[in-house]
Amino acid sequence: MALVQPFRAYRYNPAVAPFQKVLTQPYDKISPAQQEKYYAADPHNLIAVEKGRTLKDDSPDNNVYTRAAASLSSWIGEHVVQQDHAPAFYAYTQEYEVPGTSLRRTRRGFIGLGKLEEYSANVIFRHEHTLSGPKADRLELLRHTRTHTGQLFLLYSDAQRQVDAILEEVQFAQPSVTEMTDEYGVIHRLWQITDPGKIAEIQKAMADQKLVIADGHHRYETSLNFRNESRSRASKLDPSAPYEFSMMTFINTRSEGLTILPTHRVVSHLRDFSWSSVRRYLEPWFTTEVFSFEGAAAGNPVATKFLQQLSTSAPKRSIGVYPAAEGNSHAFYLLTLRPEADLAQILPGLSPLQRELDVVLLHQGILEPALGITPHAVATESNLTYEREASAALDAVDRGSAQLAFLLNPVDVELVVRVATAGEVMPQKSTDFYPKLLSGITMYRIPE
Repeated sequence: MALVQPFRAYRYNPAVAPFQKVLTQPYDKISPAQQEKYYAADPHNLIAVEKGRTLKDDSPDNNVYTRAAASLSSWIGEHVVQQDHAPAFYAYTQEYEVPGTSLRRTRRGFIGLGKLEEYSANVIFRHEHTLSGPKADRLELLRHTRTHTGQLFLLYSDAQRQVDAILEEVQFAQPSVTEMTDEYGVIHRLWQITDPGKIAEIQKAMADQKLVIADGHHRYETSLNFRNESRSRASKLDPSAPYEFSMMTFINTRSEGLTILPTHRVVSHLRDFSWSSVRRYLEPWFTTEVFSFEGAAAGNPVATKFLQQLSTSAPKRSIGVYPAAEGNSHAFYLLTLRPEADLAQILPGLSPLQRELDVVLLHQGILEPALGITPHAVATESNLTYEREASAALDAVDRGSAQLAFLLNPVDVELVVRVATAGEVMPQKSTDFYPKLLSGITMYRIPE
């Protein structure tokens, strides 16, 4: 069963540190330029903890991790960061515009502590593999700061929307304790839920849920590693010890406002590449609709029509392609899986669930057999890079820095849940949950 608990979060004191100037995007989404912008925004900006600067004269006694711990301890001592007086769940909303559209949505969830579980316990599930480098970095930071500053993003599925009803009631009944707009125009709001009755209702509603990690796989496994280290130093196993829990944001897949963006593939550095040869190879399995045009792709009215058709034909398993022009011939191509196509033949050795994924169809049904892009080449990004915005992928081809771009539809969240709870994982860069959860909006500090 999923065990969730309220906690006394540490939060920035807005009288000293305005939220707008101190909260950050997740550490793995912070570019070098953003890092410098955060440093310039405020001396108490979370960047000093979340992703501090590495210096030339760093030593075992003075480095990015020791400085992070010192900064956080100093801020707590100076009441820049304060601990809430009562244990609470925290209702968290994000009001945003879906990128590339004028559609506005509000995503609603709550922040609490979740009991850490091994994947084998079938309570918390992953949908992607992790890499050793990020986990080593996050573990060293957690060892020094003993504080979770970033959010783990967990999905659950409740068609009755029991928790959502409680969150909505709280949000309309009391003022938020945090409100800010981030650099992407996302409005973040936070409310405290301290009423024992509502806390108990949330815990009861969550008890039978299976939880799927949407974002934060590396940080989740870092939390497990830190828990295991802490257990090894303890005199006896204590299931209620603070290190047995991690800070998590829980969001219902059945609520409104959940958005997954596609991650498009950009291909370059292929030898002897011929789009016409690739088309001939794919002809037995895909129909092709051609959208010819003149001029650059990005902003072209034909591009708008093509992308709309790509989205509309998603249930038919469609993939968009934009190859570099051959002579003066510019065109988009919409590849749609033929109804009679045998996926067992196209994608041998894979489970039925894996065959439902467009990204798997692209990688193993097109990139590897038709273009020779091996899994190793994908892992090393020697032929493949990624773009969130379709316009950026198309522009890479127009600039001549790419030979072709593959455009994907976003994966359905219920398919993500089905894959994860079946014990399977998806390829890297399969999901892009938008927007990201702010780091520092709440913090969970583990006592010595």
